[in-house]
Amino acid sequence: MADEYLTLTLDTGNGEGGDVKIKLRPDLAPGHVARIKELAGEGFYDGIAFHRVIPGFMAQGGCPNGTGMGGSSKPDLQAEFNNEPHVRGACSMARTNQPHSANSQFFIVFDDATFLDRQYTVWGNVIEGMDHVDALPKGEPPRAPGKIVKATVSEG
Repeated sequence: MADEYLTLTLDTGNGEGGDVKIKLRPDLAPGHVARIKELAGEGFYDGIAFHRVIPGFMAQGGCPNGTGMGGSSKPDLQAEFNNEPHVRGACSMARTNQPHSANSQFFIVFDDATFLDRQYTVWGNVIEGMDHVDALPKGEPPRAPGKIVKATVSEG
């Protein structure tokens, strides 16, 4: 069916029903979506903290050591910059100042951040549970960071 799609569900453990559902966008970033699916399937994201949460900007996670300096053991990804805007709910890959350095870290945008457009790879959009992203503890890093309890991919 044309309306089927893959969904990444991040269980944030935020009280009852702390699920954040993200529609994956392989049409925008096939390599990045494949990496997210692979890491989620391996349990890489389970227990990982949102180590950088800036009010009005974004929540970043995906670093295995919680510092923002780490990634998976897999090779870095080639950039797949696209025209999808960095607006509320956009999910995009974090990287260093090198364009082809995205690996496992990602961020979810709280508000309009279109100054990031075509410089970071958008690979999905939150379709449910953005209130759980809004509720993540703030800070760089937060004193008691929110975590991804479990990340799963399923057909939507």
